[in-house]
Amino acid sequence: MNNTNFDQYLAEQLHDPAFAARFEHAGEAWDVALQIAALRQQAGLTQKELAKLLKTSQQQISRLESASYEGHSLSMLRRVAEVLHARVRVIFEPVENPSEMRVAETSPTYGTKRRSTRRL
Repeated sequence: MNNTNFDQYLAEQLHDPAFAARFEHAGEAWDVALQIAALRQQAGLTQKELAKLLKTSQQQISRLESASYEGHSLSMLRRVAEVLHARVRVIFEPVENPSEMRVAETSPTYGTKRRSTRRL
């Protein structure tokens, strides 16, 4: 199979660690969106019909099925899964290179007061 210009461009961009991380993160949101849309379609439901079953809006279902949406709550995913006769599984996988792990904030330094041991 021949690589397209886009394939070649993407391969070059993936050499940049920052781009690769953003690309992988986007892929995770895309996976969730595609799974929800596929389950809904397999159930023969429109977004509006699913929204009615979940007592929410069609716009909310559209957001859930959008690859750019990152506001999925576990409780909403469970509600969707229940209505669509599925289950939610969250898997944490170890990072291949632990040095890639980053902490968002520095740890606070806690000081302790020393008691004076001098007696008057």
